[in-house]
Amino acid sequence: MRVGLLGTGRIGLFHASTLAHHPAVTELLLADADPARARDAAARLTGGAARTGAAEVTALATVEAVLAARPDAVVVATATDAHADLIVRTSRAGLPTYCEKPIAADLAGTIRALREVDRNGTALQMGFQRRFDAGYTAARAAYRSGELGFVHTLRTVTADPAPPPAGYLPTSGGLYRDCLVHDFDAVRWVTGREILQVYATGSNRGEPFFSDAGDVDTAAALLTLDDGTLVSCTGTRYNGAGYDVRMEVSGSLGQITAGLDGRTPLTSAEPAGPAAPEQPWPDFLSRFHDAYLAELDVFLDVARGRRPSPCTGHDALEALLAAEACELSRALGSPVAVDSVRSAAALRALPAQEAAR
Repeated sequence: MRVGLLGTGRIGLFHASTLAHHPAVTELLLADADPARARDAAARLTGGAARTGAAEVTALATVEAVLAARPDAVVVATATDAHADLIVRTSRAGLPTYCEKPIAADLAGTIRALREVDRNGTALQMGFQRRFDAGYTAARAAYRSGELGFVHTLRTVTADPAPPPAGYLPTSGGLYRDCLVHDFDAVRWVTGREILQVYATGSNRGEPFFSDAGDVDTAAALLTLDDGTLVSCTGTRYNGAGYDVRMEVSGSLGQITAGLDGRTPLTSAEPAGPAAPEQPWPDFLSRFHDAYLAELDVFLDVARGRRPSPCTGHDALEALLAAEACELSRALGSPVAVDSVRSAAALRALPAQEAAR
C-alpha cells in the first residue's frame, strides 16, 4: 500500500514510524504545515540501522502534493483546525482516511464534515485508541458476556501527570473535549449504550491560565445511560504520581477494571497493600503504545475494504456531543440532556438560508 500521512508532530511521527515499518506499506508520503519538519521526519525514518522490508519514505512539500500522488489511504495527524477540511478533501478524492480526534473544533463543523463523508461513501476511522487496548477490550467482553450480572455503575479516570503549555489551551477545546471525550467514547464502546444526560462541574486549583482560557484543570461528570446505568468520569491535568487512565465496571455479580496493572500510579494506604510502582506510566504514548499500533493495523484493513471502520465519524460525534453537554452543564450548574445539544448543533450546521426558515 501507498499511504499519505499529514502532520509530523509528536503523534504524527509515532504513526509515521508505525506505518514505515508495517509489512503492508511499501511507500509512505509525508507532509506538514512546516515542510522542514516533514523532511526531518523522513530523514529520521530512513536513517540509522538497516531497514530491511521497511517502506520507502518521502517528504513532499504540501498536503496538495500528497493528495495529488493518489495514495491508497491517508492518515491525518495535523493540528485540530485542519481536520475537517482534510476529511472533506480526502472524502471527495475517494481516499479512506484515519484521523486523530476531533473531526472539528465545534459541533457544526463536525456535522458538516460528516455529511460530506456520508455523501461520498468513503471510509473514515477516528483515533480513539482505547478501543484497541487489551484492558478495555477485556472489560467490553466481560460486560457483554453477562458475567458481571447487571451493570449498575461505571467509573472512569483520565489524569495527566502535568498540565500542557498555556498556549495549547485556547485550541484544545477544554478538558471535556480534549481528554474526557475519550472516556465518553469508551463508555459507549464498552457498554453499547447511549449517553442520555450529563451533570458536570469543574475547578481550578493550579495555574491561572486555565481560568484565563475559560477552562478547568480538574473536572467531574455524572452520566446517565439509556438503560439507567450511572457513570462517574473524573479528569485532571495535575496527577503528579503519573499518567492514570482507568475504567471500572461494576455489576451485580462482579466487577472488572481496565488500566490497573503494575505501572498504574496508585499507592495503597493499607499496611499490606501494594506500594507505589517503581516506573509509573509517564504519558499516553507509553500507556497506549500497543493500542496505537493496533488501530493503524486495523485501519489498513479498513482501507483495503476488508472490514468496516471500527470507530466511525458518527462515533466521534456522539462522544463530542457528550463533551459539549458537559461544558454547558458546567456553565449552567444543572443537568443537560445530550439530545438538546444534538438538536441545537444540527440547526447550527444548516446552511444559513435553511436555518432561517
